[in-house]
Amino acid sequence: MVDPTSSLISPALQGLTMATRRTPLVQTSLVKDFNHFITCYLCRGYLIKPTTVTECLHTFCKSCIIQHFEDSNDCPKCGIQVHETNPLEMLRLDNTLEEIIFKLVPGLREKEGQQEIDFWRKNKSKENSQGDGLGSKKLGLSDEDGDEDDQDYHRSDPQIAICLDCLHNNGYAADNTVKCLMKKFIHCSSRVTVGTIKKFLSLKLKLSSSCELDVLCNGEIMGKDHTLEFIYMTRWRLHSDNRYPMVLEYRPRIDFG
Repeated sequence: MVDPTSSLISPALQGLTMATRRTPLVQTSLVKDFNHFITCYLCRGYLIKPTTVTECLHTFCKSCIIQHFEDSNDCPKCGIQVHETNPLEMLRLDNTLEEIIFKLVPGLREKEGQQEIDFWRKNKSKENSQGDGLGSKKLGLSDEDGDEDDQDYHRSDPQIAICLDCLHNNGYAADNTVKCLMKKFIHCSSRVTVGTIKKFLSLKLKLSSSCELDVLCNGEIMGKDHTLEFIYMTRWRLHSDNRYPMVLEYRPRIDFG
C-alpha cells in the first residue's frame, strides 16, 4: 500500500487521501468538502485529465496547464521555473486522481465524454464541408495512398484531418530532394506527434537518413514531441482566418550553425 504522505504523490491526491482518512466512516461527506483538492487552480472547475508538474507536484487540468505554458515556463500556482525551454516535458497525467474525481462527482465522466464527442463531430462536419478530395473517406497516417487497412491502432482516439504542404526555400540546395506528396491530406489520431509526421514524410518521400525535415505551423517550427492536438489548440485555431483541416508545412532542415 502506498503511503499518502510520500513525496512522489501529488499534493492534490495526497490531500484528498488524508481528508478521507480524517472523515469518520459513519459521517456522510459532501463533494464540496473535497473541492479544494479536485478543482483546477486555473479554470476553477473540476480537474479534467489532471496533469501534475513534476517539479513542484501541483496539479491542473491538462488543457489549462498546456495553454499556460505557451506564455510562461513557471508554475502558475507557486511560481517555480518548471523548465528553461520546454516545460511540457515536466508534465505527467495523474490517472489515479482522475478516477477518484469521476467517482466523487456523479455524471462528470459522461458529461466530459459527450462534450469531447460533440467537439470532434463538429470539426468533422467542417472537414466534410470543405471537400477538396476528403469527403467521407478516412485516410490512415500509415496508409496515405488510400488502400484500406483493417489495423487502425488509433481507432478509439479523437481523429483530426491535416494537410501536409511542401515549403520550398528558394536557393537552398536541398530543396530538390524534398518533393510534394501526391496525396497531401491525411486523417489520423490527434495524439500523433510531429516526430511521427517526420518519419511518415521520410518514408513516403524516400528520403535518405541524412535528410532531416522541419515541420511548421503558421511559419513556426514545431517540436518533435508536440502532438497534433496540441498544435491545433495552441497554434492553428487561434488564427480566425484559419480553416479546417489544419495545414502543416515541411521543408529541409536549415542549419544556421
